[in-house]
Amino acid sequence: MVTVEAAIAVSALLVALWLGANGLMAVTEHMRCTDAAREAARLTARGERQLGEEAARRIAVGADVVISGRGDAIEVVVSKRGPLGLPLSARAFAVPEPR
Repeated sequence: MVTVEAAIAVSALLVALWLGANGLMAVTEHMRCTDAAREAARLTARGERQLGEEAARRIAVGADVVISGRGDAIEVVVSKRGPLGLPLSARAFAVPEPR
């Protein structure tokens, strides 16, 4: 009887640890998306759009990077699938520097 209870407890502990590890990985990937969006917006605002896209793809590997101009602002959206298929996305804005 104790063996069955111990097996259930160990299994529950392993599932909790697995979910916790995936949660930490999701947070880390979201932070990478945020960093990538910020860096791409900054570089695009300086007039280096291609360099911004490349930097974002290097920071958030496997992410989709969309850079668009909205009036007098630049918007960058970086999105990807995280652990367990969670959709992760980050958005950053910048104002273009005067030439």
